[in-house]
Parts: sequence; structure tokens; C-alpha cells
Amino acid sequence: MNKRIEQAFNKKVYLLGENENGVYYWLEEPSWDCGWYWGFGYIETYTHNKQPHLARDIDSHSHADNFRKEWTEYFDGSKPIIKKRTFSEKEGWELSELFEQFYHLKTQASFWNSKKWKNKKLVKRINEVIIPTITGRILEILTPKETECR
Repeated sequence: MNKRIEQAFNKKVYLLGENENGVYYWLEEPSWDCGWYWGFGYIETYTHNKQPHLARDIDSHSHADNFRKEWTEYFDGSKPIIKKRTFSEKEGWELSELFEQFYHLKTQASFWNSKKWKNKKLVKRINEVIIPTITGRILEILTPKETECR
């Protein structure tokens, strides 16, 4: 399945694949929310599932926090949600690892931003350097290459 980027509700969304019923699943681009944390890992389906720019509503909303088991082929016999993917098996493993890193670091940034454990320098590095590097790589994997057929 070819990689695609579309617009939905004034944000970029990246096609992950489709399920056995032909429903397309899209990953929202990252956003800096409420001035203190990263919003990312949101996987959605839309009323116009193959053309999200026409959508008026979100049909479903989930998170990529268990990406390997829920979204990719997995060795333990689990049944992933998407049957046709825009990413290879190798890319799926890398995406899984990157999402795990993202969620871990998001938690760490919150922890080190607490009053008891305050570490502004570490929080700044996580939020301004490390997480953008991770999310950037995820989007790079899901972005169509010039050589792909469309």
C-alpha cells in the first residue's frame, strides 16, 4: 500500500494502512499542547476514511502506545488491526520502538517537570531535542518517497 499524507481538520495525517473492511487508519502529526507536553500517537479513522480532508467527524480515536501488538504483524499470534500497511516489516519494528521511546520520554518529561523532582534542563532537552528527533523519524518513515508510485 502506498504511503500518503493528507489534511484533516487543519492538521497533517499520515496513512498507516487499512483494515479487513477497507477502513483507513491515519496518524496525526505531533502538536505542542497546552504549552507543556507533546500530543502525538493519535490514530484516527474519519467519516470519509479514504479522503480525510472531506471528513466532518472522527469515527474512531486510539493511541499508538501498543503499536507493535495492535498495528503490526506480531510473532505471538495477535491479530493486528491493519491488514494492508504502508510500511514494511522492518519499518514496523522501527516504528514500534520509536513509539515506545516517545511515550517513555513523554512520561519522563512530566516526571522531571514535577515540583519534587524539578530538572528544567532535562525537560527542555527531552521536549526540544529528543522527542522532536523521534517524531521526525516516525514521520520520515511514513512520508512517501519521490520514487513511490501514487
